[in-house]
Amino acid sequence: ILGIDYYDRDIVEAAAKKLDLPVSVVKKEEERATLVPHNPFVRMCFPLDDGTSDTQDDIFAAQKNVIRQIAEQETCIIVGRCADFILSDMPNSFHIFIYAPYKARVYNSVHSLGLGEKEARHMIHEVDKARRSYHMRYAGYTPGDPRFKQLLIDSSFLGVDGTAEFLAEGVRKRFGIART
Repeated sequence: ILGIDYYDRDIVEAAAKKLDLPVSVVKKEEERATLVPHNPFVRMCFPLDDGTSDTQDDIFAAQKNVIRQIAEQETCIIVGRCADFILSDMPNSFHIFIYAPYKARVYNSVHSLGLGEKEARHMIHEVDKARRSYHMRYAGYTPGDPRFKQLLIDSSFLGVDGTAEFLAEGVRKRFGIART
């Protein structure tokens, strides 16, 4: 809509290349990030192992470098991967959280992705848990924490296309971009 490059899985691929790891390993390690962030109390709770790996930390560092490099070089949209945290010091960033009520997400998973309802519920639970854990571990707060966002929007209110149009208009206004 805005004619701006969009980065999501490209970040995973770039990090995998930097680390000389298969993309599948990077994806798997991202999903395994533990809920506990680095802090002095972790060692008291988990004196021998906090369930994370050096590989996870290396992947986050590589993705962080990729995200910063992209954001410094061009106007872009970056999805996930703690980009709100990584780019929090950039004055021309706009942090948005898109969410939907659970029932709407189940409905969408069943009707758009062709999953069974039980499978959809399980997938939503697992994805939410992994994203929350990853973000909490590396940013220290949950992905939808309004203290770190300029805009939160329920995508079920306007639908996917309506939400995209609304966000595009918000970006235009925020950055003074004329309609083309």
